[in-house]
Amino acid sequence: MRSRRVAVSEATERLREAGVASPEHDAAELLAHVLGTTRGQLALVEDVAASALDEYDALITRRSAREPLQHLTGTAYFRHVELAVGPGVFVPRPETELLAGWAIESAPQDGVVVDLCTGSGAIAKSLADERPDLAVHAVELDEPAYAWAERNLVGTGVDVRQGDFATAFDDLLGTVDVITCNPPYIPLEAWESVAPEARTYDPHLALFSGDDGLDAIRVLEQRAALLLRPGGALGFEHADVQGESAPAVLTAAGRWTDVRDHLDLAGRARFTTARLAR
Repeated sequence: MRSRRVAVSEATERLREAGVASPEHDAAELLAHVLGTTRGQLALVEDVAASALDEYDALITRRSAREPLQHLTGTAYFRHVELAVGPGVFVPRPETELLAGWAIESAPQDGVVVDLCTGSGAIAKSLADERPDLAVHAVELDEPAYAWAERNLVGTGVDVRQGDFATAFDDLLGTVDVITCNPPYIPLEAWESVAPEARTYDPHLALFSGDDGLDAIRVLEQRAALLLRPGGALGFEHADVQGESAPAVLTAAGRWTDVRDHLDLAGRARFTTARLAR
């Protein structure tokens, strides 16, 4: 038996020493997970039983080794939806919620939306949750990631397929109103700068994209031009250092209007939007 305060304090210090970016949050989240409660309700707990402490210690050890928090809890939260995540799928980031929000606001009533490189299905599930009028389609190439997407999108009405985003949805050519995509965009040379959680546990197919990080975005530009109806909208995420180079891919193609880049809540370049010329 140990007090909840002491248990969390000791765990926080272990995570801080291991270089975890949010040690207090993660320590509390993992104890709440072990106790079957929420972080908000954790203050009501006075003491932690020895059996729970053993389980907690094991999870803190794994988190100290930089295994993602969401892999340990099996859950990620994205906008208003809950997602099952684990080994083999990219853990959705809060920054991507802004791209999803843009699509939710931009799609016309009863519109057709396609989410390319869907990963866990986070954007697609949010679209279906907040805009039930939409016909939402999603595709993922990587087999393990597709299995997670399929699981997360059960019962949502989303048409989820396994395949290459470069060739997917021939049946929708010229009919799509909005396309979203969180493609791989990290340059191969930036390997060492990637956080251990992502570098070790996220699928590399979801991370790296050629020498300059723009290879997938170039393919996306070409496929989106075929899928969208004239005037249809494209939105995709990119690295914070690609605030000029990512939009430039669309500008250079000469078939896009209203090319704009958008900042995230920390003021960093985060995603690009544009419309297919009429």
